[in-house]
Amino acid sequence: MSIRASLNESIAAIRTIFNLEDAVTRAADLLRQTLLSGHKVLVCGNGGSASDSAHFAAELACRFVSDRRPYPAISLTGDGGLLTAIGNDYSFAELFARQVKAFGAPGDLLVALTTSGKSENIKRALERGKELGLNSIALLGRDGGFCCGLANVELLVPEKITARIQEAHKVIIHLLCELVEPDLAKQ
Repeated sequence: MSIRASLNESIAAIRTIFNLEDAVTRAADLLRQTLLSGHKVLVCGNGGSASDSAHFAAELACRFVSDRRPYPAISLTGDGGLLTAIGNDYSFAELFARQVKAFGAPGDLLVALTTSGKSENIKRALERGKELGLNSIALLGRDGGFCCGLANVELLVPEKITARIQEAHKVIIHLLCELVEPDLAKQ
């Protein structure tokens, strides 16, 4: 594939976000409300989405652009000891759900990323979050898989190529930060 063809695929995937404007606005409102009311954000994903989850948590807990106070955001992908304990003692499918139960509280926000929508550990995390009174945002790809319908707000990038979905998810993460940071900086 040529560089131009690859870039055109990426641009096409990112353009699908125009169709998500209302959902991105709702997600930003939910994120803003969560943080300004003193609750925390938990973020999870597998593989490249695990890296994106750490990236999103860092933008919230450190800063995006503005120098502002930090807000509580935790990536559930970063503690190797905890991840391997849960995976070994329970199962990989419980990796995030167990942490949602440990760290989540009613009013908190779970942000789950999956390019396929078929990650059992993401599905279980969303279900556990709902049981515990957390709100949720799901960044999904393809057709959303069996994670469709589990989150308060779904941001579905209907592409088939994982890399293109991840690129669009990164743009969505930055859009969410851009939309909420001005209000966070006022606090």
